[in-house]
Amino acid sequence: MATTTVTRAGSGAWVKIAFAMFAVGWGANQFSPMLIVYRHELRLGAGAVAGLFLVYALSLIPGLLIGGPASDRFGRRPVVLPFVVLSPLATLLLVLGPRSLALISAGRALAGLCSGVVFGSATAWVQELSHGTGQSARRAALALTAGFGLGPVVAAVLAQWAPDPLVLPYLPHLAIGVVAAILVWRAPEDAPSAARSAGEREPAAGPAGEREPARWPPAAVRTWRFWLAVAPASPMVFGSVALAIVVLPEDVTSARTLSAGFAGLMTALAFSAGVGVQPFARRLGNPLAGVVAGLCCAAAGAGVGVAAVAAADRVLAGIAAVLLGLAYGLCLVSGLRQAEQMAGPNQRGAVVACYYALAYLGFAAPYLAAGLGAVTSQAGAFGILAGIAVVIAAWTAGYGFRRGRTDRAPDPPVLCQAGTTGTRT
Repeated sequence: MATTTVTRAGSGAWVKIAFAMFAVGWGANQFSPMLIVYRHELRLGAGAVAGLFLVYALSLIPGLLIGGPASDRFGRRPVVLPFVVLSPLATLLLVLGPRSLALISAGRALAGLCSGVVFGSATAWVQELSHGTGQSARRAALALTAGFGLGPVVAAVLAQWAPDPLVLPYLPHLAIGVVAAILVWRAPEDAPSAARSAGEREPAAGPAGEREPARWPPAAVRTWRFWLAVAPASPMVFGSVALAIVVLPEDVTSARTLSAGFAGLMTALAFSAGVGVQPFARRLGNPLAGVVAGLCCAAAGAGVGVAAVAAADRVLAGIAAVLLGLAYGLCLVSGLRQAEQMAGPNQRGAVVACYYALAYLGFAAPYLAAGLGAVTSQAGAFGILAGIAVVIAAWTAGYGFRRGRTDRAPDPPVLCQAGTTGTRT
């Protein structure tokens, strides 16, 4: 009887995929401080700036919903590699058309598509190469956060103090993107993906030895647990950080003093806090506790944001950015842990992609803040957002408490043979 041996990937193989996530995250978020530069250099109005920010999200979510299931079916590398290669090409469009709104929009749309496909699929790939869900969630979150944080900081520094602020800030990503493409090309597939590429079946999953059918949406996403425990807090992941790096820099400064350097500082504060708190989030026994802690940090950060905006105080804005960054790190790692724990072995990419799609809805936070600010004031908008975070935290904590009581409750007695009673095992 013929047998096939699949070689287990080396313990450090996940680093190559994590670097690809870092590179694509760099390319995705390097644009944030550049919005201020475009506003000045191209004399753009608020609507045009909001449109440049929105076009990224409009292509990202379809990329997530397509890329994750595709990588489950066809393997991680065939899906991830082409879009890691396209990521620096998206940046190249920004370099070639620094004053063309059409090329800038095309570059941002392509960057969003690359991010969507890579983030969900590569997160599942890191998990498979890490051979441990708790550790892999932190690794994927750390790679993503590092790219999201360093990209805009470097772009902001170059835009503020280097010549040619519409071109030079993008050059570092071109080099990083090429290195990432080379690493992914040489990265190993994990055993399940390798077996798929060889035409073999994955190991049977579940006690019955039957493999879960590849339906859409994935089985985990069709559960009440996903929608009651995971989904409500998901938008707060990127919603928190969007308030810190997009809304606060503009709300605490006047139009004359808008500065790419200050936006970069706010980005550095937020993502440094997000990176620093991730080891703590991984060590929490219950991921729901990490989510609740993150939501409390989001409420506190938005609360400080009320005072920062009302007084136009940059120091308070920095404190708010740190708290919002803590919320981002806690919610991201804890949410990924829940998604990975719920995912079946052949739908891991799809479940993680659905989680990211909900998380990226948080990038609508600047528009929500603007709408609330038009009705009340910008300080009032931050107060309302703080209240929303408190409500979601209370809901999540209540769900976790009820679920914990249900898990600890003894099973009811059941009838056994000859009229005797016993307990369910």
